[in-house]
Amino acid sequence: QVQLVESGGGLVQAGDSLTLSCAFSGRTFSAYGMGWFRQAPGKEREFVAAISWRGGSTYYASSVKGRFTISRDNAKNTVYLQMNRLKPEDTAVYYCAAGVRWGSTPSEYDYWGQGTQVTVSS
Repeated sequence: QVQLVESGGGLVQAGDSLTLSCAFSGRTFSAYGMGWFRQAPGKEREFVAAISWRGGSTYYASSVKGRFTISRDNAKNTVYLQMNRLKPEDTAVYYCAAGVRWGSTPSEYDYWGQGTQVTVSS
């Protein structure tokens, strides 16, 4: 069974940077595409970024493109989300997800982490 554990969330000020990590275990990491999603209070879960099995392809939501970078280290079974120039509207619980398919919709992912809170103050 796949397990995903996010870390790196916290409270930062607008304009700051933060890097989230997601540790993968239980199956062969390189067989899964990985995604990051976020959910703010009272809102639906929304796509943030995704990366292909070996990291050759990435995809971003328009709201974060140019500010966030998704990457993976298959030797460490870890996917990262580097977040720069953070804005208050980036405040949310961030979830990583793993799927044999990968894309921008939650249904394309099979496994989810428990989430990590990111709060950006103005």
